[in-house]
Amino acid sequence: MNFKTFLLLGGVGFGLHGCTSINGLTSESFNQYTSPQEVIDKKNINDKNSSTKEYVYYWGPQQGDKEIQSLLPKQYLSRFCAAKGGKFSQVQKSSMSLVKDIWSKKLLNTYSSVKQGIGGYQCKQSDGQQWYVSIEPISERKLDHTETRVVHLQTKLVSLDELKKLYAKTNTLPAVQEKKPTVNNAKNTASSKAPPPVKVVEEKRPVLPPVEEEKPPVEKVVLSPQLQQMQLYASARKDLGRGQNQINACNNAERAYGYGRLRGASGINVYAESGILVAKCLTSIPSYSRRFSNPQDRAKRILQNLSTNQNHAVAKYMLKQMK
Repeated sequence: MNFKTFLLLGGVGFGLHGCTSINGLTSESFNQYTSPQEVIDKKNINDKNSSTKEYVYYWGPQQGDKEIQSLLPKQYLSRFCAAKGGKFSQVQKSSMSLVKDIWSKKLLNTYSSVKQGIGGYQCKQSDGQQWYVSIEPISERKLDHTETRVVHLQTKLVSLDELKKLYAKTNTLPAVQEKKPTVNNAKNTASSKAPPPVKVVEEKRPVLPPVEEEKPPVEKVVLSPQLQQMQLYASARKDLGRGQNQINACNNAERAYGYGRLRGASGINVYAESGILVAKCLTSIPSYSRRFSNPQDRAKRILQNLSTNQNHAVAKYMLKQMK
């Protein structure tokens, strides 16, 4: 340690000399003070004309037996409270909300030498007087050319309402919670002694599900290709004849035509008649024919097939009309 650093540490110790040690001080030594504010002023808990003061909370690796200063404000006020026959207790936990720097807040939260000396405190004196004090960190820093770190503490006396506002966002300890008075009167006493009414429990009968009659399985009728072709053709012819569902009718006609000439079909030539319907769709129903790039050529190919292979008279007639 160089001479400059030695002088700096010496200056810090001298500046806090008025309140740097609690050793040797008993509660009786605080009998000379009449109020907690006098203790704050006379013990230099805060700097002159200020409500804050810096205290060492970490001396560095070479701390040794050096006393931690950050607990002094709490210790002084606790000794004064005891000197008045009172009980000094913490009623609010500190969330360090006054520390704006996030890194500093996280660092201070890791030191018990800080956390054990901050928060909201209450003193109930034996003479009936009651007072509250708030000890809160404002900031922290490292002293130049050393590893020593100091915390800036704000110590001030507050009323109960002010205390609640300061710690509105923190959890209140049980000591500061107000108990609701219990009202005892004859009416309540009488009602409390009255036996509770006996509830009649009705026996619930089990609800049985309705018995469903077993239905014989419905056998699916498998249609032959010939019958399927006939149904598609009949549906297409019916819709086209009525001028309704034309796109669906043309699709059915195309599907029926796609079956080809099936063996075993009796009656009319469903394959050929379906082809005629498809040709009419391609030449006279725009909503269907626009699906194809050249519907006229497609219609001609269908009609030529029916005219040549099926010798279909209507197909031959339609071909002549298209030339």
